[in-house]
Amino acid sequence: MNISGGELLLRCIAQEKVKYIFGVVGGQWLPFIDAIYREGENLGIKYIGTRHEQAAAHMADAYARLTGIPGVCLGTVGPGAVDLVPGVYPAYADNIPMVVLTVQNQTWKSYPDHGSTQGCDQLELFKGVVKWNAVISHWKRIPELVRQAFRVAVSGAPAPVHLDVPVDVLAAMGPEESVRVVPAERYRATAPPVGNPELIKKAAKMLVEAKFPLIHPGGGVMRSKASKEIQELAEHLGAAVTGTVCARDAMPNDHPLYFAAATYGALTAQSQADVVLVVGSSLCDYDFWGQPPAWKPPEEQKFIQIDIDPQMIGVNRDVDVAIVGDAKATLRLLIEEVKKMTNKRAPNPGIQACRQAQEMQRAGYKELAESDVKPIHPMRLMKEVREFFPKNAISIVDGGNTALWYTYMNLIYEPGTFLQAADSGHLGVGLPYAIAAKLVEPKRPVYAVCGDGSFMLNIQELETAARLEVPIVVIINNDRQWGMIKGGQKLNFGERYLGVDFTDVRYDLVAQAMGCFGERVTEPSQIRPALERAVKSNKPAVIDVIVDREANLVPPDLAMINAIWLEGVEMPKVEEEAEVKPKAKVAEEA
Repeated sequence: MNISGGELLLRCIAQEKVKYIFGVVGGQWLPFIDAIYREGENLGIKYIGTRHEQAAAHMADAYARLTGIPGVCLGTVGPGAVDLVPGVYPAYADNIPMVVLTVQNQTWKSYPDHGSTQGCDQLELFKGVVKWNAVISHWKRIPELVRQAFRVAVSGAPAPVHLDVPVDVLAAMGPEESVRVVPAERYRATAPPVGNPELIKKAAKMLVEAKFPLIHPGGGVMRSKASKEIQELAEHLGAAVTGTVCARDAMPNDHPLYFAAATYGALTAQSQADVVLVVGSSLCDYDFWGQPPAWKPPEEQKFIQIDIDPQMIGVNRDVDVAIVGDAKATLRLLIEEVKKMTNKRAPNPGIQACRQAQEMQRAGYKELAESDVKPIHPMRLMKEVREFFPKNAISIVDGGNTALWYTYMNLIYEPGTFLQAADSGHLGVGLPYAIAAKLVEPKRPVYAVCGDGSFMLNIQELETAARLEVPIVVIINNDRQWGMIKGGQKLNFGERYLGVDFTDVRYDLVAQAMGCFGERVTEPSQIRPALERAVKSNKPAVIDVIVDREANLVPPDLAMINAIWLEGVEMPKVEEEAEVKPKAKVAEEA
């Protein structure tokens, strides 16, 4: 019996238990799309059509973050492939496993291009945002190269990979018995690598003997599903935990041992600890690169680093013990060794000072969070949203200053309930992430908090949400401007605003036009009732909240964030006597 390249490709993908393929169809993809139509249900795979390829990639990204299974997305030749790239980049930055599929013109037209319509060197196009890629040049190579794609995507530090498939390869027919399609366990390792036992014992001894141990989990902990191990180890040692931006859900944010990234509590702990266990993190700029003054110098503070990728060891900070291994598997052995050496301990006395610093910072937010001023203060909005949704809801943030306000008030209580394009800071992920999250977890509430600028980047996916009938809630922190960039102009350039102001868009009416629930909110007292109506509608919902555009410009930590991003850059000084042009005319407050 003969089988087409499209059918063969689908059957190979099915070996990885992939449930959804996200994309925008194109003529060259039709042999594959028809295979999904005919065989998808039997193989447990459903095609999710989006309105833009970028959103398809974001959905595949979110699917992988929540399930641990590589997300799969596709785009057609030329413009479709190009439009996938911005969606693949945030997954690459956060080490999320994905298999990105592009279709290519016929093999006799491609590499080098034969002057054909939509011709594009897609192999080179993706090299900067994937770990590995290849062209499938023959029908018989489909199983081999699909296996290699998934193998590379999940091995070591996970990341997106890319396969480019010429249309004649998809359409080609061949005898089914001449190719082998085998389960994942037959072609790649399915058990994670474990760290060196002697080094684990050494690390355990250092932690047990530490005067003030600190655990610093990163994104690798979340990908390994090792939150339980982080909490168990911390509670046994009485150690402080300072999660990175990529690991906000590594522990319940209200846990007495936990301090969120870059908060006063975290900075106090990091500057006091004598032994630090870093798990699945390279120590990026939000971690202040592991350097003083946010941390002690290496001669005063010992570092243990666990990472699945040996190339991440010691990248930004000297280490005393380097352990290469999977976070979850290695932490399990580390916990066993620690328990052999010591009984469970009370919280370290030094944590009290960290808690006081944290509470002092939160006290400064309380007045803003309870404010009844109009227009609405962003802090009040974040407080109302977090208090409305249950602790097990999946929460997504998408925006610049919006992400800062969200971090202050939106605590995360369970692992796997927080999504953010953290390392890239990529905008436009909120709505696509929310759609994918609801597909993966249909029984959990899903909400996304988005800036109006970031929401507009993929607003077209409201139609996708309505078509799929996914009852998500998107809350827009609407200040009618690129708030973070305008804040930078305010801080550094004498309020000379250019390119940062929007007209007033009725996002609630756009939502209604696309078959969703939509409501605009202008007063603090309206926020919760609007959320109640949104959930009761059982539709995808948009709550368009008009916030104080001036208050939204400069969140408490914006100056610090600017200092991190612009380290070594001296902004030009604005002379007091210099003429400052009038501010740009802005939309009237709604």
